[in-house]
Amino acid sequence: MTDNEKWRDKLSDNEFHICREKGTEPAFSGEYWDKKDSGSYVCKCCGEKLFDSDGKYDSGCGWPSFFQPVDHELIRTAVDNSLSRVRTEIMCEKCGSHLGHVFDDGPEITGQRYCVNSASLNFKGK
Repeated sequence: MTDNEKWRDKLSDNEFHICREKGTEPAFSGEYWDKKDSGSYVCKCCGEKLFDSDGKYDSGCGWPSFFQPVDHELIRTAVDNSLSRVRTEIMCEKCGSHLGHVFDDGPEITGQRYCVNSASLNFKGK
């Protein structure tokens, strides 16, 4: 079984598109963009804990936004030139799943906004 076949068996079509083909869900459409419950956000593909609700905030952009991951070593970055501007893609270090992008317009505490697709995550309540 190829990697793509493995992921297609595990993920919905939408999750596969976002996580494995670097897609983006429409703003304000994902399950977690306005979730306020306490807990952890884990990678949809491998289950690695990536973000905590303590680091989540309402950026107004329509996607779950975090000012920091639980550990920077868990997030891989890459230059993304797919649109008319250069962005920084974020991926799960463990499995390479596409999460979203990080921007330098976050709150003062870090100055960063990790803008993540809900379909790339699972939520584990406390």
